[in-house]
Amino acid sequence: MSESGGFTDRAAVAAQLEREPRSVVDVRARCHLGIPVAIAVPPLLDDGTPFPTRYWLTCPLASRRIGRIESQGGVREAEAKIATDTRLAARHDAATARYAAERDALVPEDATYRPSGGVGGTAHGVKCLHAHYADYAAGNDNPVGESTAPGVEPLNCVAACVAEVDGVVVRNPDWTEPKA
Repeated sequence: MSESGGFTDRAAVAAQLEREPRSVVDVRARCHLGIPVAIAVPPLLDDGTPFPTRYWLTCPLASRRIGRIESQGGVREAEAKIATDTRLAARHDAATARYAAERDALVPEDATYRPSGGVGGTAHGVKCLHAHYADYAAGNDNPVGESTAPGVEPLNCVAACVAEVDGVVVRNPDWTEPKA
């Protein structure tokens, strides 16, 4: 099992999410401290529930910063850019198709239920900047994630977002958001 700062990636992700992950933990991106930023999620969770989101953002700093962008109209802004820029729209459509194809290729043929949609499960457009940024952070060509990155990065935490306290991995009580 991989490790993040002396504990397993699963323990780190559980602490970041403040709940147990519902599938295997497959880290696709890490911050400069070695802590997971984005994980790949299988299309069927451990209990068989279909899950359309292939890449999940675990980093509390990135999540917080993207939440601010979304609260200031970031999703509407991304959709407006896609609607008016044909090259951006083509890249977005290609990212959506790639994302769905990658996820769908992992669904067993005999599966009763299948996830659908593209990034974040949406059939078209932008639903969630977190999902687009996670896809981009995982190393994929995602123009919405790429355009979100300048408002998120650098992920420049001084202290790790997770720590071991009394033998349990938790969100680090000493973590504070660094200045961007």
